[in-house]
Amino acid sequence: MQAKNKTLSILLVEDNPVDIDLTLRAFKKQNLLNDVIVARDGEEAINWIKKWDEGTPIPIVILLDLKLPKYNGLEVLKAIKTNEKYKTIPVVILTSSEEDSDVLEAYKNGASSYIVKPVEFGKFIEIAAHIELYWNVINKPYIP
Repeated sequence: MQAKNKTLSILLVEDNPVDIDLTLRAFKKQNLLNDVIVARDGEEAINWIKKWDEGTPIPIVILLDLKLPKYNGLEVLKAIKTNEKYKTIPVVILTSSEEDSDVLEAYKNGASSYIVKPVEFGKFIEIAAHIELYWNVINKPYIP
């Protein structure tokens, strides 16, 4: 991982405690150096926009579930992507939904990628490794 990205965080928007634990364990197993901040519902995720306005560093990437309480993932995605200041933040949909309509709506609303969560831990580790490699090493982020 590039040294300049050590302080950049990942925002994980997920309401399922098991999936949160699985994601954090997968990243830990990959020795991810970035902090992972967890928003446990859509409202908490949307509230990050105000925090960024107040000077909290924006994340290098947002991992967003679609099936969330309060506001669903597509509503969160729209709130981020319609904001001129934050629409360049990469948002990766990380969800159990394989519905074509969800995939289409996610991309229409600015998702950078759409990943269906694997059920088994070994496959999830592979996904975490790819996410970490791509977003922290290969991708050049734009940080406003």
